[in-house]
Amino acid sequence: MKLAFDVAGSSALRFVLIMGVVNLFGDVTYEGGAAINGQFLGMLGASAAAISIIAGAGEFAGYALRPVAGWVADRTRAYWAVTFVGYAINLCAVPAMALAGSWELAGALIIAERVGRAIRKPTVEAMISYTTGELGRGWAFGLNTALDEAGATLGPLIAALILFMRGDYRTAYALLTISVVLAIVALVAARLTFPVPERLERGRTATAEKLGLSYWLYMVAGALFAAGLLSYELGAFHLERTRTVPTEWIPVLLAFATGSGVISNLILGRLYDRSGKTALIVGIVLSACFAPVLLEGGDLAAALIAMPLWGIGYAVQDTLMKAIIAGLLPEGRRGLAFGLFYTAYGGGWLLGSVAIGLLYDRSTLELAVFAAAMQLASLPLFLLAGRRVGRRGRSN
Repeated sequence: MKLAFDVAGSSALRFVLIMGVVNLFGDVTYEGGAAINGQFLGMLGASAAAISIIAGAGEFAGYALRPVAGWVADRTRAYWAVTFVGYAINLCAVPAMALAGSWELAGALIIAERVGRAIRKPTVEAMISYTTGELGRGWAFGLNTALDEAGATLGPLIAALILFMRGDYRTAYALLTISVVLAIVALVAARLTFPVPERLERGRTATAEKLGLSYWLYMVAGALFAAGLLSYELGAFHLERTRTVPTEWIPVLLAFATGSGVISNLILGRLYDRSGKTALIVGIVLSACFAPVLLEGGDLAAALIAMPLWGIGYAVQDTLMKAIIAGLLPEGRRGLAFGLFYTAYGGGWLLGSVAIGLLYDRSTLELAVFAAAMQLASLPLFLLAGRRVGRRGRSN
C-alpha cells in the first residue's frame, strides 16, 4: 500500500511538472508578445481606449468560450484533443502578429490568442485537478502556475533583449516561433506519458455534487476581482506615454512582475492549503494596491513597487481561484465548472476594462480608485462563500 501511494504521488508530481513545462514555453510565447502588444498597437495608431477595450475583449473571449470547451471535454472525454486545438490557436496567433499591417488586425490576433487559451484552459485545469488529492489543491496549482510564470518572466526578457539589440516589434514576434515549437513538443510528450490523467486522482477532492450557492457566490466575487485588474497592455501604454521608463525597459518590468508572480504562486498556494482565508485576504488586499501605486506613483520607484503587486494579483487569479473551484465539484463536471466560473470572470474583466479605458483619459486617480474598490469588494463575497463551504463540510 505504501509503495502504491508513493508511485501515485510521484506520477501526480510528474504530470504537474510536465504540464508546467508546456505552460512555461507557452507563456514565453504569449507573455513575450503581451510585453510589446500595447506599444505595438500604439505604434499602429490605436488609442488608449482602443488598447484597453481590445485587451478586455480578448480576456472576455478568453473566458466566454470556456464553458463550451469544458462541456465538450466532459461529454466526449476528449481532454487531450481539445487541449491540442486550444494550444495551436493560442500559440500560433503570437508570431502571426509580425504580419499585422493595422491595429485592427493586430487586435484581432490578440483576441484570437485569447480564444485559443479559452479552449485549452478548462481541460488543462481539470486534468491538473486530478493530482490535488495527492499534492494539495493550492500546491498543485501553485507549482504548475509557478512554472507558467517562469515562462512569463522569460518571454518579456527575450522581447526586451531583441529591442535592446535594435530589433523591432515584428522581429520579436517572429522569433517567438521558437518557443511555440518547444511548447508543442512538450505537449506531445505529456500526451504520450499520461494518456489518461483521470487515473491520477486519489480519494475525494470535491465537497459538492452540484453547482450550489457557494459556487455562484465565488463566481460573483471572481467577476468583481477581475473588473479591477489593470491589463499590462494599458499599464505598458501608461509607462510609455508618461515616459516613466525608457521604452526598451518596459518588457523588463513585466518580467520583474511575472518573476514576482512565480514566488507569489508558490507562497499563496502553500498558504491556501494551510489557511484558505488568510491567503485570500493577503492576496486580494495586496493586488488592490497595484493600480494606485502604478498610476499615481509617477516615477520609476513606484513602478518597481507596483510590479510585484501585479504578480500577486495574477497569482490570486491563477492559483487561488483554481484551487477553490477544484474543491467544489467532482470528476466529470470540472471542465464545465472551470469554464462557467471563468466566463463570469471574463465578463467582469471586459466590463472593468471598458470602464478603465474610458476613465484613463478622464482621470488616472478615478481609475485607480475604481480598480482598487472593485477588487476589495470581492473579498467579503469570497469569505462568505468559504464560510458556507466550511459549514457544509462539517455537516457532512
